[in-house]
Amino acid sequence: MPPEADFSLPHPPPEAVSHSHELAERIANVIGEEGGWIPFSRFMELALYAPGFGYYAAGSRKIGGEGDFVTAPEMTPLFARSLAMQVRQVLERTGGDILELGPGTGSLAVDLFAELKSQGAAPSRYRLLEVSPDLRERQRALVAERLPGDADRFEWLEVLPDRIDGVLLANEVLDVLPCALVHRAGREILERGVVVTEAGFAWEDMALPDGELKRRAHGVIPPGDYDYLTEVNLAAEGLVRSVAAALGNGLALFIDYGYAQNEYYHPQRSMGTLRCHYRHRFHNDPFFLPGLQDITAHVDFTAMARAAQSADAEIMGFTTQAHFLISCGLAVLLADGDPNMTLSRVKTTSAVHRLVSPSEMGDLFKVLGIGRGVETPLLGFQSARPLSLGIGE
Repeated sequence: MPPEADFSLPHPPPEAVSHSHELAERIANVIGEEGGWIPFSRFMELALYAPGFGYYAAGSRKIGGEGDFVTAPEMTPLFARSLAMQVRQVLERTGGDILELGPGTGSLAVDLFAELKSQGAAPSRYRLLEVSPDLRERQRALVAERLPGDADRFEWLEVLPDRIDGVLLANEVLDVLPCALVHRAGREILERGVVVTEAGFAWEDMALPDGELKRRAHGVIPPGDYDYLTEVNLAAEGLVRSVAAALGNGLALFIDYGYAQNEYYHPQRSMGTLRCHYRHRFHNDPFFLPGLQDITAHVDFTAMARAAQSADAEIMGFTTQAHFLISCGLAVLLADGDPNMTLSRVKTTSAVHRLVSPSEMGDLFKVLGIGRGVETPLLGFQSARPLSLGIGE
């Protein structure tokens, strides 16, 4: 039971609307079965991942010109080619494979493998962990089309392996894991959830039960008696902790938009970071056409780093996407041997401009490296401007 469509957004075809209404009915039934109220994290989980109906579990186009958003690997193969420099350095030191979480269309996988192969450094296996059946089929088709002679080196997984040696990549993965919404109303901190009304889904706050979410909410919300809404993503922390625990000798790179904790929970960011993406537009209504739009929240990288440390992984580096890619030789790759190519000219190239410009993805997107058994310095962080995570690094 989604609300009336916002006609400033493109209207979907009737069959898509029908699909959304059916998912909304299923979510409404879950709310009824679970006592008439569910936390927002549960709503987000169902809207994105309900089998056969959720945004990432159904067949609509999500990424690219026909979808709702575009990620860095789709903008230019230079993203993958730059990343290959860091991946090669680690694989030469640790051996092992590449494991990519949430590979999207598969563009990063094929471009990265092709670049490593051209350097004589292709891994024996490139593993992909993808929860979306639709995206998994797109990935298989792209590998078969672009790398037919190497298709047998690609392996699709359904769960995280017990041990990870080599390199794990997670580009725009943490932001789509279901997050909790916590809301300070006056001096009381509550959890924001979802109920069903005659008009459709609606917000309703409930008291926070004792536990980790309550402890974290009281720890991160800045002092004051004004309304303050924000996110705490225990699911994302859990994924990072699981990756860290599984690392044998290797490096995990998490690339996403977000901030360190002191900036994430700044007093002026009192409305949180939750965003919905639909047909290359973003808005703030997660109840709009469930199943047809992406729902995301920025990443608290300090929380991710602490989760990694709790599983005895080492923080290998934290910097902006722009500094990481430039440190990995983005300008050199773009110049392709042209000694007259300068960084200012690099930034005039439209796709690269989006990757590195402070006003685009360059500063908002960060790269967090965690590892075990990896020699430093690492190329991507060696000459990059380091950022503080606020955890005594």
